[in-house]
Amino acid sequence: MRTFDGRVAVVTGAGSGIGRELALQLAARGARVALSDIDEVGLLETAERCNARQAREVHTDKLDVSDRAAVAAYAASVVAELGGADVVFNNAGVALHGDFEETPYDEFERIMDVNFWGVVHGSKEFLPHLIASGDGHLVNVSSLFGLMGMPGQTAYNASKFGVRGFSEALRMELLMARHPVQVSVVHPGGIKTAIARNARTTESHDQASVAKHFDSKLAKTSAEDAARVILEGVLRNRPRIVVGTDAKVLDAAVRLFGPRYQRAVAAVASRIAPKPDNQLRR
Repeated sequence: MRTFDGRVAVVTGAGSGIGRELALQLAARGARVALSDIDEVGLLETAERCNARQAREVHTDKLDVSDRAAVAAYAASVVAELGGADVVFNNAGVALHGDFEETPYDEFERIMDVNFWGVVHGSKEFLPHLIASGDGHLVNVSSLFGLMGMPGQTAYNASKFGVRGFSEALRMELLMARHPVQVSVVHPGGIKTAIARNARTTESHDQASVAKHFDSKLAKTSAEDAARVILEGVLRNRPRIVVGTDAKVLDAAVRLFGPRYQRAVAAVASRIAPKPDNQLRR
């Protein structure tokens, strides 16, 4: 794929953040965009902004990516209305901060349902159409936390490592089958989006403090810049797209130091991360 001009581009989680910026930049590059999000208000705002950029065509649907049947119906409607799918960005995701010891099963499952199963559902339902396109591209959004572990992120780590492993294995299967589909897995570092503000926390952590720490200390790359890096990575057929200087440096450190990085990260996190209020524990 050398251009997005005239191509059908599918973006989940398009109501805000990286998903919105992907939608806007794809529309500006001449793509026909199929956008979805569980946040219908944010989704419609993204669609309006795409139309303001003279988008060729904008298809919108409210969608819960954790709902397998809904994703299957969504893929069918996109293909019926737009005639196919050339590039799919499985971007929708949610976050949870807190110690595993106090994370309820249902919260862990929610993270896996959206972040991991949402990617699996989108990949499964759109893959036949990407193959049929003749030069399709599947883009699955993992995270820096799909490259390294982080205390307080057990559920998020599990989901994003899962996306990475799934995507890399799928890419190898498609190479072996000689299907005309590229697969990229994206690992953003700290991006200036609302993901931390919308995240849930476990009982002993204050959500506002966690969000403030992320926004002021960790979010270094704009969503606009992140989307641009991702799109250029897709056009260059990069299997792994690492976004942000922080992600690149930490990825290199993990590969250099191996498991030893874990003690260093734990030591740093114990000093700078928001402290849980132990009096709130059950």
